[in-house]
Amino acid sequence: MTVEQPRLRADAKRNAEQIRHAAIDAFRGRGLSVPLEDVATAAGVSKATVFNRFGGRIGLIEAVIEQLVARELYAVIDHARTIADAGDRIAYYIDAIRRLQYRQPAANDVLLQMYPESQQLMAICHVAGEFNAELVAAGHESGALRPEFGEADLQALIHDSALALKYGTRPAAADYDRRTTFLLDGIRAP
Repeated sequence: MTVEQPRLRADAKRNAEQIRHAAIDAFRGRGLSVPLEDVATAAGVSKATVFNRFGGRIGLIEAVIEQLVARELYAVIDHARTIADAGDRIAYYIDAIRRLQYRQPAANDVLLQMYPESQQLMAICHVAGEFNAELVAAGHESGALRPEFGEADLQALIHDSALALKYGTRPAAADYDRRTTFLLDGIRAP
């Protein structure tokens, strides 16, 4: 037996879509902590309408996180799994995650677990954490990683990058990419 969802009036449906699109644009550009007033203004609705449709920030995050961050993060993981050489797989993954972090402030909020009340956000982190463990194990097995480099170290590198991008001065893209090379050189086995 299925429970039917209540049907929304056409204007309510349109408002919900406008809010979703405004949230994606705002979160993509400025992260998940954008004031809901800004999202409402961009959608052409009141803040109360955002709450009525989505229940607040967590509901709005849940409504857009798949399209905003999850798809791209999962695509990075899926592509990394196709790379046979563990060292190349690690290099690709770290570079791709750092590029995602640089380009997408909302990805940093996800990776920092800024909204642990969001089940979807935490599920994304869980998938990423499992892949980090898989990647480090493959790196050790193949000899591509320094023996002392562990899962917690990989997590810390990603976390530190997210913190630096969220709260620090944003470096030029070329400097950021150059630092990715230094990072990779530092974790590779001698």
